[in-house]
Amino acid sequence: MCKFRSRVRPLLGALAVLVLGTTAAVAEGPSATRLVSGLRGATGSTIGPDGALYVTEGAAGRISRVDPKSGAVTTFASGLPTAVLRIGGAIDVAFLDETAYVLVTLVGPDVGGSNVVGIYRIDGPDRFTVIADIGAFSLENPPQTPFFIPTGVQFALETYRGGLLVTDGHHNRLLGVTLDGEISELMAFANIVPTGLAVWGRTVFMAEAGPVPHLPENGRVVAFGSKLPVTTVAAGAPLLVDVEFAPGRTLYALAQGIWNGVSEGSPALPFTGALVQANEDGTFTVILGGLDRPTSLEFIGNTAYVVTLTGEIWKIDGLSR
Repeated sequence: MCKFRSRVRPLLGALAVLVLGTTAAVAEGPSATRLVSGLRGATGSTIGPDGALYVTEGAAGRISRVDPKSGAVTTFASGLPTAVLRIGGAIDVAFLDETAYVLVTLVGPDVGGSNVVGIYRIDGPDRFTVIADIGAFSLENPPQTPFFIPTGVQFALETYRGGLLVTDGHHNRLLGVTLDGEISELMAFANIVPTGLAVWGRTVFMAEAGPVPHLPENGRVVAFGSKLPVTTVAAGAPLLVDVEFAPGRTLYALAQGIWNGVSEGSPALPFTGALVQANEDGTFTVILGGLDRPTSLEFIGNTAYVVTLTGEIWKIDGLSR
């Protein structure tokens, strides 16, 4: 587990400046337009080196490229393991040095599958290589918190200092993965359900959904780094699933909403999700509510793109500049 030095107070002011930047108050009336529909098992996303949006479709075993202006969808990569359960398969994607890496989860024998749980490097439209077997690592290194899926439920993938970061929302930990496939536990948490990731410089920002029933007070964004222990940036949104910076260094998060209460791992109730903005006083402001089970957030300029479990991508304009 990483150990951070305790010289925190001088860094907190800088952290507040980083989160809020110099942006003005939220512009009047952010508007949402549906850009894409019909994706299958959409969960994770990233902005590619070409400026397009790339989205995982776990139920279809593919990565789709989406033109952010027209909404045109083309297949970037296919043939990946498909979801065995309600969620899983290709769950997130990231680019490093123009190469795409895909996080694949819930496809191992422990859930009735026969594929490797881990990180896959995309080598071509229908070719890939497993570079890190996270499932095997999890079996050999079980978490300290209670669990019932031995290979874990990995959720987010983020590039960091030439390698990759992975959250495991079931095993409650943050993993570091090198491109050579070396896996290490960077941080272990209590039952906070880590989800989305963002990086600014050497500081990592992480969303926490909080334990079941994912109460708003347990939904928070934290930050940590080599000189900063885990520090709460903002709290108070139900079932947080992602965190991202917009231009101007304003920090936004994505709340999936009120948990539906069916079972552990089940999503929020329809149309209870929201795009929220972190405030200097540690609270969130709802920028746009009524989102239907959102899973992933990206920014291109001052426009937000929200991916949903229902297979849609929503384009949100009118945010602060």
